[in-house]
Amino acid sequence: MSRRRSIATRLAAMFALAAALVFSVTGFVMYYVQCVELEKRQLEELEARFQLIGPKAAHYGTQPQWERFGAVLTGMTPEDDSLRYFVDTPDARFRFGKPFPRDAVTVQRAPDVWTVQFDDRSFLMLKRIIPALDERPALALVVAVDQAPFYQTSRVLGVALIVCSALGVLAVAVLGWRIAKVGLAPIEALSRHAGELNPRKLERLPDTDLPAELSGLVLAFNGALDKLERAYVQLSAFNADVAHELRTPLGNVIGQTQVALSRPRSARELEDILQSNLEDLERLGRIVVDMLFLAQSDRGALARDLVEVSVAHEVRRSADFLDMLFEDAGATLEIVGDARARVNASLLQRAITNLLGNALQHGLHGRPVAVEIGDEAGVVTIAVRNEADPLSTAQMDRLFDRFYRVDSARADSRQNHGLGLAIVKAIATMHGGAVFARQSRGVVCIGLTLPALPPQAPTSDSLPPLTQAATA
Repeated sequence: MSRRRSIATRLAAMFALAAALVFSVTGFVMYYVQCVELEKRQLEELEARFQLIGPKAAHYGTQPQWERFGAVLTGMTPEDDSLRYFVDTPDARFRFGKPFPRDAVTVQRAPDVWTVQFDDRSFLMLKRIIPALDERPALALVVAVDQAPFYQTSRVLGVALIVCSALGVLAVAVLGWRIAKVGLAPIEALSRHAGELNPRKLERLPDTDLPAELSGLVLAFNGALDKLERAYVQLSAFNADVAHELRTPLGNVIGQTQVALSRPRSARELEDILQSNLEDLERLGRIVVDMLFLAQSDRGALARDLVEVSVAHEVRRSADFLDMLFEDAGATLEIVGDARARVNASLLQRAITNLLGNALQHGLHGRPVAVEIGDEAGVVTIAVRNEADPLSTAQMDRLFDRFYRVDSARADSRQNHGLGLAIVKAIATMHGGAVFARQSRGVVCIGLTLPALPPQAPTSDSLPPLTQAATA
């Protein structure tokens, strides 16, 4: 299997993508919250320092007091200039500290809070007005803290989050690939087992210790293997039957021709030989035509040129072609009931002819043949009943198999090649119907079903009575 098309790789990629999305959102939220908290701590620090010096600045109103206050501020100012105190007032006596450059960019963040940027430096500034007292005028007291440590901490946090997210995505991808491989192991085992299948070795896939998601698939696949095996067995038997059916007439033609050529023959003898060969060739032709018809049915061909007909009328028309067979069998035909169906008339007549021919060939001599026609629940039933020797369950199950004959000795094989009932089944399937066979107390019933038409009002040109007894 190509790695590019590997399900495990694609699952790992999807896991990694999902993890990247989750880590990105989580990392951004954490970074934002941390930055807000750091800035909040800076503001709290500025507020704490202002609360420390603000009351003193408001209390000192003379120059000597202010000089002492300035000394206090000087002592509180660190040498690295990370924290600044200064006082801005029109009276130079009360000024203190180093103010920011005039070209500094000042942005107000909140009441009394500004951000000041100059010379690649940034300060967070808290500025409040101290009212005038005694000889001191009103002034602006400023406390500012350098934001470089804040930005440094933010960068470190951002890099840490990116690295951790990348490592997390990589770990999820690797673990996801491994988990997918373990989870897909049963599928790979089934694939290897399925790859070893061949027509001679249709072993079923193991259906034990499988995940619930695969149990249904394996059961369906094994069911398909069952059908395939049955089809393969039937095909093998069918091929053997075809070879047998074709071999006999071909052998007859070849043998008779060789005998005819072994010595000079009279015109009469040659005519007899040609007549016999013609019979065998006609039989071969019928087999080939029937096989082509069955092949069309196997490919899913449907009946065409459908017309609405009376089933009883079609039965009578089909029986007219079997007068000689009815006479030879000493049988009578009884038609009970009628129904209307939309069918291909020639195909339906062929199916009925095959059913009647089968009943005459295998029924008891001199016993009647009945055709019962019913229309119930939207289904037309055509059942041919006749008295016959009882059949076993295995024989009943195979009546519609191709080339199957109840008589293992293949009686009358020159006229019957075992495709009659198989053709009946094909015709029923082509019309969307089915076939059936059952027996009870010495009576065999074989027939087919067809889709029925909605009931219609009778017309003036109605057909003859529904029940008829005809003697061939």
